[in-house]
Amino acid sequence: MQIRLDGKNCLVTGANSGIGFATAEGLASHGATVYMLCRNKERGEAALNQIRSKTGNENVHLEICDLSSINEVKSFATKFTSMDKPLHVLVNNAGLLEHKRDTTTEGLELNFAVNVAAPYTLTELVMPLLEKAAPDARVITVSSGGMYTEQLNKDLQFSEGDFDGTRQYARNKRVQVALTEWWAEKYNSKGVGFYSMHPGWADTPGVTKSLPGLSEKLSGNLRSNNEGADTVVWLALQPKEKLSSGAFYFDRAEAPKHLKFAGTAASHSQINPIVDSIRSICCLPALG
Repeated sequence: MQIRLDGKNCLVTGANSGIGFATAEGLASHGATVYMLCRNKERGEAALNQIRSKTGNENVHLEICDLSSINEVKSFATKFTSMDKPLHVLVNNAGLLEHKRDTTTEGLELNFAVNVAAPYTLTELVMPLLEKAAPDARVITVSSGGMYTEQLNKDLQFSEGDFDGTRQYARNKRVQVALTEWWAEKYNSKGVGFYSMHPGWADTPGVTKSLPGLSEKLSGNLRSNNEGADTVVWLALQPKEKLSSGAFYFDRAEAPKHLKFAGTAASHSQINPIVDSIRSICCLPALG
């Protein structure tokens, strides 16, 4: 963890609070140039000033984007890629758990939009910058242990049956883990590593808001935001030869993606048609 990131560019989504803030601060403390992607300008500026003050690193910048809007994600990606700077680390951290089914102005189920459609679109569109940073580039996606309970499911927007926000969140997180495998295989020759991780149950604003029962039950035993972000920062710092692209990490070590007898492993074979669906939903060009 003594490795320095001076001269390296890192982009962190959902960076104004929780694990995203702790990740941005951790990367900045190692000398990285950090771009904080936040939805709220006021909260983003407060977080930016706090990180600059705490780390003494002035190379921390705020970018504004509402990740529930795929059009905004595309606009941001266009602007960001126009800077033509190599992107060494992309952290797909922003997440959402809404219990009631809601749709965005673009007609997407809200959890799916933020947890799956946005990180997929962003990652695909900044690939040219990641390739510029090869062979050291990496994409780290913050998943959740909640994904252990769900198979990969083609009903991406939970259109069938009674909507359950907690299950949809778990499904979204399963998609992230399967997508990481898919990206690792697809971009194997591009010098970009892909990793998903479970931060443990941390005392984040998101957990407090979305899972108040869990937050109260585990009060005093939840991880701090820094503890939750520890493996993200570790993945950003490690020499790539010590990591396994496509793998799932927990507490600085590779972890299983499936629980014994859970019956989720076989579902990952569905990832290709699911990726095709996501691309179509996000109106990205078909894969060649």
